[in-house]
Amino acid sequence: MTRLPPRAALTLLLAATGTLAHEVRPAYLELRQTGAERYDVLWKVPARGDSRLGVYVRFPQACRAIGQPRGGFVNDAFVQQWTVEAPGGLAGREVRVDGLAGTRTDVLARVERLDGTTQVARLTPANAVFTIEAAASGARVAGAYLGLGIEHILLGIDHLLFVLALLILTRGGWKLVQTVTAFSVSHSLTLTAATLGFVHVPQRPVEAVIALSIVFVAAEIVRGFRGRRGLAARAPWIVAFAFGLLHGLGFAGGLSEVGLPEGHIPTALLFFSAGVETGHLLFVAAVLGLIAVGRRARVALPRWAPLAPSYAIGSVAVFWMIQRVAAF
Repeated sequence: MTRLPPRAALTLLLAATGTLAHEVRPAYLELRQTGAERYDVLWKVPARGDSRLGVYVRFPQACRAIGQPRGGFVNDAFVQQWTVEAPGGLAGREVRVDGLAGTRTDVLARVERLDGTTQVARLTPANAVFTIEAAASGARVAGAYLGLGIEHILLGIDHLLFVLALLILTRGGWKLVQTVTAFSVSHSLTLTAATLGFVHVPQRPVEAVIALSIVFVAAEIVRGFRGRRGLAARAPWIVAFAFGLLHGLGFAGGLSEVGLPEGHIPTALLFFSAGVETGHLLFVAAVLGLIAVGRRARVALPRWAPLAPSYAIGSVAVFWMIQRVAAF
């Protein structure tokens, strides 16, 4: 066995004993409101052996602890529980974590109010304080979930590729309007049903079939260019509606990661769906704008150029399908 030089051994020993001061595992703070002015506190910080990270929760000055905190070391963490009384409640007031600036640790803070609504905040060494908010209003929930829906669709490359393939297949006009409408209606149905718990489908198979839907439409585009019009070319709205049901289940999977706020479920679901549709329309408008610009430029293209987008879309979708099936 190789022996370490004394200086190297000392360096390793100092590094081991100092690791806790640079802990990168997150800490967790949970405040559960049990009365107008009372909160149960759960505080969990990283630990190693009998040493815990030196970070501490600081409530507003008027708050006082009720009884003695209960705590101990559990699975490389120090867990502490107690109850605080906050005259007038904590809404609008700041809670901070002392000692966080000297670490590389983040703190995930979660507040659960009496009405069941929640607030989640992330504290960092650069910003170790957060303000506890009052229950979110319907207008704030609507705005937040509208933005979330737009973001979800614009970052969902597989959904956008499916819509792009439908645009190429229909070549614009009234057929495009019918197809996009059918897609919107169908995915809204399954998004609502899955989010409300009426439908339960494993996400991995759904994601694989979504990739397959893109392959199918891309193949139908190529068939059309070769003079063989299939079902997708003759009635694209039927294909859009059928596969839209699966895409809606995919949207529901994304929404389930965020969750719906208690007391505002219909509002959140409605505006998330509206955000998804807004994102779709923004994408369609952008693509149609690029097509219009390209037509005005009148650039001479090789004969194979019209097929290139379809082959590119299909190739990417085949890769996704294989990747997702392999993940089962």
